[in-house]
Amino acid sequence: MDIRDIFAANLRRLRHEKGLSQEELAHVANVNRSYFSKLEKGSTYVGLEIIEKLAGALETEPAEFLKRPPERAS
Repeated sequence: MDIRDIFAANLRRLRHEKGLSQEELAHVANVNRSYFSKLEKGSTYVGLEIIEKLAGALETEPAEFLKRPPERAS
């Protein structure tokens, strides 16, 4: 799993946990909506400033975006 995919999966999970749409979160975090969409698809790398903005908007620690999902049992 690429780091972009890990970030994207965690971003989607955290956004859904807060019950926000992409547009709402992008607005609250002051992030361009189309850039936000690319982040959530894992199609672009994210900068540290954006991680900080998103973490603040989601009321979480920046490290939450980079946590690998638990391994699934085979």
